[in-house]
Amino acid sequence: MKYNDKIIFATGNQDKMKEIRMILGDLKLPVVSLKEAGIDVDIVEDGKTFEENAIIKAKEIMKLTGCVTLADDSGLEVDYINKEPGIYSARYLGTDTGYDVKNQSIIDRLKDAKGDERSARFVCAIAACLPDGSVLTTEGTIEGVIGYEEKGENGFGYDPILYVPEYGMTTGQMNPEDKNKISHRGKALRLMKEKLENILEIDI
Repeated sequence: MKYNDKIIFATGNQDKMKEIRMILGDLKLPVVSLKEAGIDVDIVEDGKTFEENAIIKAKEIMKLTGCVTLADDSGLEVDYINKEPGIYSARYLGTDTGYDVKNQSIIDRLKDAKGDERSARFVCAIAACLPDGSVLTTEGTIEGVIGYEEKGENGFGYDPILYVPEYGMTTGQMNPEDKNKISHRGKALRLMKEKLENILEIDI
């Protein structure tokens, strides 16, 4: 089947869109955000996993627009606190709470954790919903440990507290190009790009 004139990524987060465009920018169709597509809708993310939430968002926007729609759900899993905040990462301590407060809260909760007890990871699931009803999914992770303080001005969200030992820095200290090569979202996006390139090559 023929696809519409754009791919919609179901997010309003412009920081996230910068990362997305760095990886998906050379697809055959342009990738636009919800705002750029003129869509303002509240979607209830009531899935139990990152993948379920990504599918919920992508399906809803695809039904509204008829366009190929991508959505991601991502977050931080901290082993010492039972993989919290997990799928509630964006809502942890409230959606209006700044990430400096959220990050400090996690650091405080790990005050007695040492070494490997501080293990954590970013997880990203991406779903693509196509107008023919098919759904594609990918997932990526990046492993690290929770630092003892925020470090780094790059990235966003929990980036300043996930320290990646083999790089000797937090994801918040990495430049965007390097981060995209190893990040959870970068890995999931590249896997999704491969799947979409095959489909769009045939059907566009």
